[in-house]
Amino acid sequence: MKEARIQVKVPLVPRPMMEESKQTSDAGMEKDKLAAMNTQNSAAEAKRTINSNPGASDQSEREPRGIRVPVIELDQFRRVKRRRMRTFGRGRRWSSGSRRWQPAAAVSGLLALALLIPAILVWPRTSDPVKPVPVAPSTGSVTNTLPVPAVPVTYPEPNVRVYLSATGTTMNLPLEEYVTGVVAAEMPAEFRLEALKAQAIAARTFIVRRLAAHDTSGVPSGDADVTDTVSHQVFLPPDQVEKEWTRLGKAEEWEKLQQAIRESRDAVMTYQGKAITASFFSTSNGYTENAEDVWGNVVPYLKSVSSPWDQKLAPGFKETVTMKRSEILQKLNLSGSAIPVTAQENGSWMEVLSTTEGHRIKEMQIAGSTFSGPEVRKLLGLRSSQFSWKAEGDEVQITTYGYGHGVGMSQWGANGMAQEGHTATQILKHYYTGISFGQASKMLASK
Repeated sequence: MKEARIQVKVPLVPRPMMEESKQTSDAGMEKDKLAAMNTQNSAAEAKRTINSNPGASDQSEREPRGIRVPVIELDQFRRVKRRRMRTFGRGRRWSSGSRRWQPAAAVSGLLALALLIPAILVWPRTSDPVKPVPVAPSTGSVTNTLPVPAVPVTYPEPNVRVYLSATGTTMNLPLEEYVTGVVAAEMPAEFRLEALKAQAIAARTFIVRRLAAHDTSGVPSGDADVTDTVSHQVFLPPDQVEKEWTRLGKAEEWEKLQQAIRESRDAVMTYQGKAITASFFSTSNGYTENAEDVWGNVVPYLKSVSSPWDQKLAPGFKETVTMKRSEILQKLNLSGSAIPVTAQENGSWMEVLSTTEGHRIKEMQIAGSTFSGPEVRKLLGLRSSQFSWKAEGDEVQITTYGYGHGVGMSQWGANGMAQEGHTATQILKHYYTGISFGQASKMLASK
């Protein structure tokens, strides 16, 4: 009895599973080729056997032409399948092994849901403000509190009573308006802004010192603090100045003056906590004077300093006047009979005895009498106490250098410093030695 065999038709199409190395794949393909060759040999033998069976012949004829389907025996197919499985491996499927993870996944989902629901319930709404959590202070602990910024203290602006010499009346006005009227009268409006600011601080300091000391000396009326003359400070009512300057087309100068007052507001110069004697003058001879050489009293902040700007800028730096010899002797209350004839001819009846640190005449002899330089300047009406002279017959030509007493700040020197870029503070510290700055309203509020 012949052995029956089962024949199956399997197309040799490899399944694309997991990628392996190139060498393993090539080796598997070589084995498949050998298996296919063996299968073809087996198929030829099987064909000869089937030809004896008419049913098999008919079935073979029904196969489409042009397509060669290898016929592989079942045991041979199993060997090929096992070899391919070893070559390409068996792909893992999630569905086949995921059943053991399903309980753990379910428990994890429940736990996540249990944590998420309370968070959603307590999540703050946009309309509900977030309330801060109070923290109970611990006993015995040191808490560092932030420093509270200090609130600036303001003091009332003081008033100044000015005696107007032209009308004999008294004007009562705020301090800053008074300073405006002084600067307008004492310094040319064409000066630089920093020079105007320095003048404003000097003028303010002068009146604050008098107000703090309740000094009314030199005032004809007892109901005023200061006059409007050179005895104190020259003053013009601000409303009149504004009207006059506007008429003259000096609106820009008026605005610059207002700016100088604003930017220097309430500032005064101090020495050892007190307002100083802020003296000033027009033009120096190249130097300022020590206070003791002019007024006889030593003032530590009124010392001689250089002022080279005046000679270059000031139009009245040098001036020559001519006087009769008799006029000079009369103003000095001297007698001409004491002058020898030879001295009258060569002018030797006038002689300088000493000079100051500021290069002005300290002492001189005239017709046998000794005078101080400031005294001669005042009696003869000269612009400065530095002067030279030349006698020609009965006439004497006197040439002066600078203008003013020479103590404190030179106004033309201040303008020269401002032109070089110096600030008002630098100008004042140059002309007033060792000074500081303070607040006028604060100083007067305690009085």
